[in-house]
Amino acid sequence: MSSTAETSGVDLETLNLFEPSVLVDPWDAYQKLRDDAPVFYQEAMNAHVVTRYDLLIHVLRDTETFSSKFDQVLGASGFQFLETATEEQQATFMGKAQEMIVPPPTMLTLDPPEHTNYRSLVNRVFTAGNVRKMEPYIQSVIDETIETFIDNGAIDFMDAFAFPVPLRIIADRLGIPDGKEERDFFYIAATHAAAALRLTPLDYDGALERMQYAIDLQKFLIGIANERRKNPTDDMISILATATFEAEDRPLNDPEIISILNQFLVAGHETTTSTFGWGMLLLCRNPEVQEQLTDKKLVRNFVEETLRLEAPVQGLPRIVTKDTDLGGYKLKAGDALMLRYGAANRDERQFENPDELNIHRGNSGSQLAFGSGVHHCIGAPLARQELNLGFPSLLARMKNIRLDESHGDPVAEPSIILRNLPELHITFDRR
Repeated sequence: MSSTAETSGVDLETLNLFEPSVLVDPWDAYQKLRDDAPVFYQEAMNAHVVTRYDLLIHVLRDTETFSSKFDQVLGASGFQFLETATEEQQATFMGKAQEMIVPPPTMLTLDPPEHTNYRSLVNRVFTAGNVRKMEPYIQSVIDETIETFIDNGAIDFMDAFAFPVPLRIIADRLGIPDGKEERDFFYIAATHAAAALRLTPLDYDGALERMQYAIDLQKFLIGIANERRKNPTDDMISILATATFEAEDRPLNDPEIISILNQFLVAGHETTTSTFGWGMLLLCRNPEVQEQLTDKKLVRNFVEETLRLEAPVQGLPRIVTKDTDLGGYKLKAGDALMLRYGAANRDERQFENPDELNIHRGNSGSQLAFGSGVHHCIGAPLARQELNLGFPSLLARMKNIRLDESHGDPVAEPSIILRNLPELHITFDRR
């Protein structure tokens, strides 16, 4: 398939998978790589890009050879501005950085058994049983949010629904106080925290602003944790503040709590927000599907197809721990891999007609948007609950949903890790 019209314009010798135009529309490049170079050295990232489904599965399940201790790979990303900043700006920024608590590796950037020790502390919050108990609450958040815009007929769907619903739910689940001042600050700071994982280069002012929000958010969360140690409630911060790290028979320290909470800020709202946006865009571009999602099974299939087609996490790194072979490609100890879930999810070897939305597809659930193996997203049951309740609730109140042509076609934000729609302007009729 490497000679098809769709991919014939992709030249592997000049391909930079991480330049903005390719990040916005990576599908032709992904197919070319899957077919001709499923493990491909990308000099711009000094990483070996893995795009084929079977190879990703192999890497994800072999944590001994392919380590998740990749925090150093991402550590310097987004700070390219320092190379051109003045000495005064560099000094100011680095001085501000000294105020940050440096989060230690906990779950995302650890391997078993250390990873398991941390994950077991929070597993019980996101079990399928506990998430099912949350259904009435989640439904109420969805219904209340829809009520705020249902009479408008035209909205930015990201701003009106996709962003506020997951963020309110994760704020409640974490245990953020529900006062307006606290929530307003948390929502802004959490947005900055998620944006950091997009690895989008910043200018000096943007980086300084993000750093200040990160510092303030750390202080805010530690303050809540200190209060929960005295007066625990039924929320994530209370669990972490009162937990015992059994491997060392001690309570979690503040940096560990910050590290875990930072991960849930992104996993708990940014990825669900993105999936709501991509799902709504698919409904606009496939209007016949809007009237078909009356069956719960079809809704679930639609959600899995959305996750497959537009993986909100396009990929994550791994580090090779020893000389090895991956699909006939030689790797050395210390090599960095960049796994591309978005590419694997459209692998025609795994999914028939992979670029098409098919709500009757039998294997949509094998998509890799939530990863696989020991690092399978711990928040996946909550995300699926929100999505499976959200779309039918929207379609029960809205019909003839279409793109608002006055705003042009929606465009993805260029991002190495996350994939999202900053805006999605739609019009609709009320049922």
